[in-house]
Amino acid sequence: MKLLLFLSVCVCACGALAQANADYDEEDGLPKVEVTDPRGHRPLARGREVYTPVAAPPPVSGRGRYGPRPTATTVRESQEEKKEIPDSGGCLHASETMGVLCPTGCELKTTLLKQERDVKPTVAQLKRDVESLSQTSNSVYKYVEDLTSEVTERQRINNGNEELVNKYTDDLEVQHAYVKETVDVTFPQNIKILQGVLEKLREKIQRLEKAVTAQREKCAEPCVVSCPIPVVSGKDCEDVFRNGGETSEMYLVRPESSQAPYKVYCDQTTQNGGWLLIQNRLDGSVDFGRRWDEYKRGFGNVAFDVGKGYCETPGEYWLGNDRISQVTKTGPTEVLIEMQDWTGTKTYAQYQQFTVQGEASNYILAVDKYSGTAGNTFLTGATELFGVNRTMTIHNGMMFSTYDRDNDRWVPGDPSKQCSREDGGGWWYNACHSANPNGRYYWGGPYTKNMAKHGTDDGIVWMNWKGSWYSLKAISMKIRPYFAQK
Repeated sequence: MKLLLFLSVCVCACGALAQANADYDEEDGLPKVEVTDPRGHRPLARGREVYTPVAAPPPVSGRGRYGPRPTATTVRESQEEKKEIPDSGGCLHASETMGVLCPTGCELKTTLLKQERDVKPTVAQLKRDVESLSQTSNSVYKYVEDLTSEVTERQRINNGNEELVNKYTDDLEVQHAYVKETVDVTFPQNIKILQGVLEKLREKIQRLEKAVTAQREKCAEPCVVSCPIPVVSGKDCEDVFRNGGETSEMYLVRPESSQAPYKVYCDQTTQNGGWLLIQNRLDGSVDFGRRWDEYKRGFGNVAFDVGKGYCETPGEYWLGNDRISQVTKTGPTEVLIEMQDWTGTKTYAQYQQFTVQGEASNYILAVDKYSGTAGNTFLTGATELFGVNRTMTIHNGMMFSTYDRDNDRWVPGDPSKQCSREDGGGWWYNACHSANPNGRYYWGGPYTKNMAKHGTDDGIVWMNWKGSWYSLKAISMKIRPYFAQK
């Protein structure tokens, strides 16, 4: 009995050793086992491991910022009562309900005119100073001439009192020489310098006048931009939709009155619209391997025009963690993640609750209430993994990480084990991911560890749909305030 038990233990141990050699040693002649985890630190078998959900702060819930949208009849009535807006379509809009205003681009005219007003009084004062100086020099020069005549006359009259006259004359001649040098040399030099300054000021004024004239000519017609922004705006894309912006394109939004408005792309057609695009990948034109501060501020191209006269096509961009956090913390927010493979097949993942905390918490992610067809990677991790290995791919409750700010759970403090550096972009990494929307862009879909920079699954991955070694053609993340639909 003991012998049989020993042999069974030996068989298990030897089998495990052979399995390990197959995973890490490609030259021992053993059949190679396909590894699910590209990093090779997750077991392949279920074993006795238990899947443990990650403890995470709850997302913002409660009453929404918006009630149900008005019915078609109400909308029609409001449109009939709508008043014409002055300068509609231009850069000055008197109606407060239409939101923030766009600049004209003609501020140069105002700036140049202000400079002109500041410079002209100075030049006029210099002119007066030069004229006063010229008059003073003429008076001094006449005074010197008079002194010279007086010296000559006194020399003729006072020959009898030579000693006294000579002494007086010497002093007078010294004064005369000093004054004459001042008048003949110093004053002309100063006047010449002032004249040079005046001439330069005249040239500058002429250049400014030419610039103002040119600007007036450019501003004779309304300013035309390559990507005009609609007049309508709002706190977010749902507010824009309710204000009448029902076409999908670039808009200005202003969530808080204390902050400046900024440009976003609003999807006003998907699931009845109101979606604010916070992330978009479609062609690899923008590098997402960015630093912490860039992910904080946002980067990329919001939208562009393909010939329709307005920016109806979203570009590749990240809205910015500060802005995402601000919008999602103001009330219940839902997120829609849409993706497409290289055959044109589309799928989606939607979370009814989505919140990103502020920078003080390193932008912790909190999601809940999944629906969709792509697979619930945020809450359950990669379904092809098991137990704790699956747990370490959950994104809910994770802090945001970039290659210069490591906040993941893969051996914290070890720079050689850093998810963002290996997987190509900033994200809510665990140890490391089951979804990697900000990863490196690979054309065609399938890629290999030899193509990857660090041999890891660093593509645009959604493991529960296409696995680790398929990089998606397109993926986008959109948010909107959650409200009860009628």
